[in-house]
This record gives sequence, structure tokens and C-alpha cells, in this order.
Amino acid sequence: MKKQIKSRRLTNQRILEMLPGGIAWVMILLPLWGAFLIPRIVAYFTIAFLVFWFYRSLEGSILGLRGLVKIKRSQKENWYQKYLKKKNDQSLSWEKIKHIVVIPNYNESVKIIASTLESLAAQKNIKKDQMFIVLAMEERAEGSHDRGDELLKMFKGKFGKLIAIYHPDNIVGEIKGKASNEAWAAKEIKKIVIDKEGFDIKEFTITSCDADAHLDQRYFSALSYHFATNPNRYLRFWQSPICWHNNYWKVPAFIRITGTLSNIGYLSSIQEPDGLFFNYSTYSTSLFMLDDVGYWDTDIIPEDWHIFLQAFFHKQGQVEVESIFLPTSIDAPEGKTYIAALKNRYEQCKRHAWGATDIPFAIQQAAKHKEIPFLVRFFRVYKVIEAHLLWSTNWFILTLGAWLPAMINPFFKQTALSYNLPKISQWILTTCLLFLIIMIIIDRAIRPQPPKKEAGRWFGFLELIQWVLMPIAALFMAVLPAIESQTRLMLGKRLEYKVTDKI
Repeated sequence: MKKQIKSRRLTNQRILEMLPGGIAWVMILLPLWGAFLIPRIVAYFTIAFLVFWFYRSLEGSILGLRGLVKIKRSQKENWYQKYLKKKNDQSLSWEKIKHIVVIPNYNESVKIIASTLESLAAQKNIKKDQMFIVLAMEERAEGSHDRGDELLKMFKGKFGKLIAIYHPDNIVGEIKGKASNEAWAAKEIKKIVIDKEGFDIKEFTITSCDADAHLDQRYFSALSYHFATNPNRYLRFWQSPICWHNNYWKVPAFIRITGTLSNIGYLSSIQEPDGLFFNYSTYSTSLFMLDDVGYWDTDIIPEDWHIFLQAFFHKQGQVEVESIFLPTSIDAPEGKTYIAALKNRYEQCKRHAWGATDIPFAIQQAAKHKEIPFLVRFFRVYKVIEAHLLWSTNWFILTLGAWLPAMINPFFKQTALSYNLPKISQWILTTCLLFLIIMIIIDRAIRPQPPKKEAGRWFGFLELIQWVLMPIAALFMAVLPAIESQTRLMLGKRLEYKVTDKI
């Protein structure tokens, strides 16, 4: 009986894993096979998708502009004074709040991690003894102890605690990667500060911080404000807009293009009216909730959306993500050569797109947790599916959906619908370019000034004309790696975690 139940679970798991790739390929090939079987349905579907894309582009530009205003306002805010005005009997004491920052890393250089530590040491309105920094090192990485020791010496006395924790290799059931590393580090620091030293776990936030992340100087004062004053503090994640700005001027145009699109996408998504966005890359939550949830699962690769889903279902659908409008700047993928940089970006995107594994997880958890209202479960699962399917399919629908049916079906070509479809597509996509220009301007307004040695006199002109490459950049640097990940998942070929090179 137990074998039958286990076999049925494995079968259901495989079916769910095949779902993202299967649906993606049906949609990608729809203009081809549908041109012969259902050309009118393909045409109407394409029009509906174009209208949807128009709406999303308009929404993205409006939310981007609103986000820019919020960023400028947040960068001028004195968060401690705002706390003093708002605090009440339910508020936590500002001075008692402690911030654990876990920096998972593998082979990142001392220079890159030191730059991140400098941004943490420069936090405003936060005393140094409120900052507990954990260098989550991998034991298997060559020279990890040497790098850890050097960083501990460089930043001695800069924080309340600065410790290096080394994640053992080959733990049974674990997948090598960020999730297993930071789960180990978080559990270890909890043993030190809570179990041994007796601090109150409810006074701690914990931040998953990428090794190359530069947090705004006001980030932790803003986090203190939100954590101290929100009565639902133990049911929240906090997310800042993530921007690929650290090395924007050094990377190939294809990477700059996808980076800019991602930047505005993140800024827009954390303001979506439905409130169904997820935490991403570098984010914060309460140590109390993370401990209650059981920390990050250690048998996964992309961990950010997954830890939200873990918490969301564990807490009966009460968990949400709140925005902190203070940009976190990270590195775009680089390489020793131009081609190497493009390969690194492709591999990074493929790893991120492996988050399609969250679709089976979300569906299974939604079916299990029937105590959560159906619509709450439905829309959370829908959001995960929508994000990953749009990622892998939108390019093909937008570029081929309006043209391919008429090109390969001579009978459909004679219809008025076939004649008008390309015109409708051209008008909508041309209008969407105006929204794209707005998004580019917003990104430039957020971006710091370039170092003179990085951006020469011709950089501005080259940056302008690079956008003619956008369709090609989007295809090779975003869409194809997503398709590869979803196809691998569909075929049962697992993905290994590969760290993106930083220079």
C-alpha cells in the first residue's frame, strides 16, 4: 500500500513538472500548428494577447513613474523620526531591534564581498551593535577560510557581530546552492544569538543578501520602521527594487538591455495593485517566522519565491510582501571575454527560470491547504504560472502570432482578419515602444552616475542606439534560457547550480 501511494505521488509530481514546459511549447508552436487547424482562433488569441501586453506595458510605465517618486521620497525620509511619530503600545523598541544579514557566497572575491560589507557598515540611524553579519561560506570552495579570515580582519569592530559560518559539503538530501548554504548559516546564527546568548527571537529581522548587493544607506532604518510599527510583522517579507547598476557600464549591450528591462519590471511588480508579487534576490523577513517555517528548503535551486510559498502556505495564506522603495544595486553577469559574459548571463537566467519548479510545489500546497480560501490559493498559484509562462512564450506570440498564420495558410491569407491582424499588431507594439522609452528614462533617473573610467564620451550615444537590439537580446538573454529550463524540467533533466562569474 505504501509503495502504491509513493508511486502515485511520484507520478503526480512528474505530471506537474511536465506542465510548464508542455504548456509553453503548445503556446510557442500555436502560430504554426494553429495556422492550419484553427487560424481564426489563433488570430483572436493573438489580438487578445496584444491587448493584454498593451495593458501591462501601460501599467508598467505608470507604476514605474510612481515608483520613481516613491524612491526619491524614501531617500529623503528620516525613518527614525517617522517611527517616533507613529509608534504605539504595539510597536517594538527601535533600539532593541537587531538585523541579521546572511551573505551566501561560493567563490566571490574578497573585493566583491567587501564592497557589500561597506554598504552595510554605512547604514544610517542604525547602531553598529544592531547589525549581525554572517558570511555564509561554502566549505568546499577553495580558499574559503582564507577569504573569510581576511574579511573578518578587514571589518573587525564595524558590526555588533561579524562571523563566518562554513557550510559542510555533501549533506545527504541537499542540493548545492544558495538555499542550502543560507539555511545552514541561518540555523547556526540562531543557535548562537538565540539559544546560547538568550536574545529575543521576536526582535530580529533576517536578510538574505546576495554577495554583490549594495543596499541603500537607509535600507535598515526603513526596515526597522516597518518591522517595529507593523502589527503583522511576523507575517511579512520586505522587498526593495533590485537594479543591475553596480557594473552597468562594463557589460555587453545585450546584458544592459535585459538588465534595464528587469530593473523596471522589478520596480513595477512590487507595486502591482493585486499585491500578489513575491520577494526576490535580496529580501528581509522576521527570524521568528523563518524559524517557524523551518528555514529554506535545501533540495531546491531558486529559493526566493519558494521561501515565500513555504511561509504563505504554512501560515494559512496570511503572509504578504511589502515594498521598501530604496533600490538595492547588484552586479550584472560579467566574463573575461565578451562571449563569456553572454554565456554567464544565459546560465544565470536559466538558473532563475528553474523557478518553474515552484509551479508543481505551489499546486501541491494549494491542494493540501484547503483551510485557505479557494480564491486566495487560486490567485497565488496563477501568479506563479503566469510569470513563468509569459517569460518563455511572450516573444513568440508577439513576433510570430500576427504574421505566421497568413504566411503558411493561403486560404486564411485571403480573409479580412488576416489582412488586419498585422496592422493591429504593428499599431499596438509601436505604442508599447512609447511606454518602453518611459521605462528607460526611469531607469536612468534611478541609476547612479557612471565612473568616468567606465563610461567614455560615446557611451551615451551607444546606449541610445543599443535598443535596436532589444528583440534579439530578449530572445537570447531571457526567453531561450527560460525555455531550456522549462524543457529540462518537462523531460526530467535536473539542473545544477552554477555561480555567476563576477569580476
